[in-house]
Amino acid sequence: MENQNFTATLMVDQTPEEAFNAINNVRGWWTGDPGIEGSTDKLNDEFTYDYKPYHHSKQKITELTPGKKIVWLVTDSSINFVKDKSEWTGTKITFELTKKGGKTEIRFTHVGLVPDIECYNDCSNAWGSYISSSLRNWITKGNKAA
Repeated sequence: MENQNFTATLMVDQTPEEAFNAINNVRGWWTGDPGIEGSTDKLNDEFTYDYKPYHHSKQKITELTPGKKIVWLVTDSSINFVKDKSEWTGTKITFELTKKGGKTEIRFTHVGLVPDIECYNDCSNAWGSYISSSLRNWITKGNKAA
């Protein structure tokens, strides 16, 4: 069977290192209420994301290869608009960065966010918006000081 994990790809003019640094500054692009708590830029760091009252998740950074790859393991989750509130627990969120010509390709994959889980439509739509808009803007415009 084909890989059905939610995936989104974007191209930016910034270097893989600049994009990597921007992604790791999670507060800059993954907004919520109250948002991100904890450290988000070192291997084994753990942070929570809240968007009350709908979403709570805790991520652990399990892979961090500068300019190339970031992996977060979702160690706890509560998605309040579906029956199985822990649908995200045990899933992985990955960012793979590749230099392509003068640009950087960022391939985002939420491993385990597949069409047969209840939050797929809402969660994939939210991720699509975050990646194509919020993250793209953060990498290309909002990360000038980094």
